[in-house]
Amino acid sequence: MTQRAAVGARLVETAVAAVARVPVPLLRARTRGGKAAALARQTAMYLAHVGFGFSLTRVGICFGRDRTTVRHACERIEDRRDDPALEFGLDALQAALQAAMLRLDAGPGRAGR
Repeated sequence: MTQRAAVGARLVETAVAAVARVPVPLLRARTRGGKAAALARQTAMYLAHVGFGFSLTRVGICFGRDRTTVRHACERIEDRRDDPALEFGLDALQAALQAAMLRLDAGPGRAGR
């Protein structure tokens, strides 16, 4: 796994956990967990794949899941995007995560130049 993918996955995981009010360890659990944890994990995997363009395999490695599980998560979240509130929230979170990753990619002292 590349360092950028690992950082991106942790960034997404932390942001989604905060928004969903689910502890990060529940997103990392080997078991499915409760409904809220499963939905937050699916959302994080979706954003890592769609927002950062990580392959399904790469996302699976980052989240300790199989690529087919990541594909299922992406399908579940994509199916829910018909809800305007969810659509708005996902778009806002994706934009914020992409901006944060750009700042990290720029490195110290170079962000915003």
